[in-house]
Amino acid sequence: MLDQPVPRALIVLLGIAGAVIVLFGMREVASILGPIILALVLVIAVAPVRSWLGRLGAPTWLQVTVPFLIVLLVLLAMVAVLTISAVQLASLLPTYTEQFQQLLVDGRNFATSHGISNEQINKSLETLDPGRILGIAQTLVSSTLGVVSSLFLIVVLLLAMCLDAPSTARILSTGQGRKPQLVTALATFAHKTRRYLIVSTIFGLICAALDVVALSFLNVPLPLLWGVLALITNYIPNIGFVLGLIPPAMLALLDHGPKQMLLVIAAYIVINVVIQSFIQPKFLGDAVGLSTTMTFISLIVWAFVLGPLGALLAIPLSLLTRAVLVDSDPRAKWAAALMSGGPPADAKPPDGAGTPHSAS
Repeated sequence: MLDQPVPRALIVLLGIAGAVIVLFGMREVASILGPIILALVLVIAVAPVRSWLGRLGAPTWLQVTVPFLIVLLVLLAMVAVLTISAVQLASLLPTYTEQFQQLLVDGRNFATSHGISNEQINKSLETLDPGRILGIAQTLVSSTLGVVSSLFLIVVLLLAMCLDAPSTARILSTGQGRKPQLVTALATFAHKTRRYLIVSTIFGLICAALDVVALSFLNVPLPLLWGVLALITNYIPNIGFVLGLIPPAMLALLDHGPKQMLLVIAAYIVINVVIQSFIQPKFLGDAVGLSTTMTFISLIVWAFVLGPLGALLAIPLSLLTRAVLVDSDPRAKWAAALMSGGPPADAKPPDGAGTPHSAS
């Protein structure tokens, strides 16, 4: 019997089926996999500190301790701010019951005056039960406790990965002769992830500080909480700005009315859109190496698999996937170009065309 090549369509279908199985399997262990990925990204972020200490001739225990303490202090500070603010928000929300009811009455009167029947209004308002809205406080408190419990696992993983970091670096360096493409791809992943985190953190801190000042000037309650939220959502591509805007805008609506809400929205647009859409991309450059479409798809996929933590880690996870499956395979240059939205590195211009312009 003659050997026949496997149809390409069958290979594609099997690949898609395998990807679906893997993603659903990852989703089942998201509570474990999420902290592992977060710990890995944090260790990669502080790896230059360990390398710098190594060049200075510092002992191994110091190369492990200093990066670990840096990450630990940042995590504890952020969790402390979120915990205190969540408790304050839990005690603050019940005081807005009357404002919420008045807002519903005003909305009903406005809708009725524009020809909408009471039956349609009642159906729309069934989902706006004040008890559900105020239940957000309890959800926030329980979520905070969940973060604290996950924090213990993350800290343990951080310590283990920091202890293994020197030996892992040596192992990867010895693999340069056997698997040069894979080692180079992993090194590129680490470099791009660090650059992405550094630029996003710097501009996230700038946006968060300006948001806190603007919210304080507009007398919106808990400006520090919303500033921390703006910093966190800055790591969520495409929709992070909107997610960080909704809570303070809604609180401004309940506290001061529609005019104050519009002022909050305008302030966020001026601060966040200008910085994140016009200034930050110039500094980030091609560090991510993902097209706009791939970035949005990454957000959807990883949020589905790992939940909110997947949305925060969408870019690093996609960079890791690209490094392992695409960049490590010399035959997959076309896939790398498809993901980055640019021509392959060895692309040749068509006959009669001039020298192609370099990608920006």
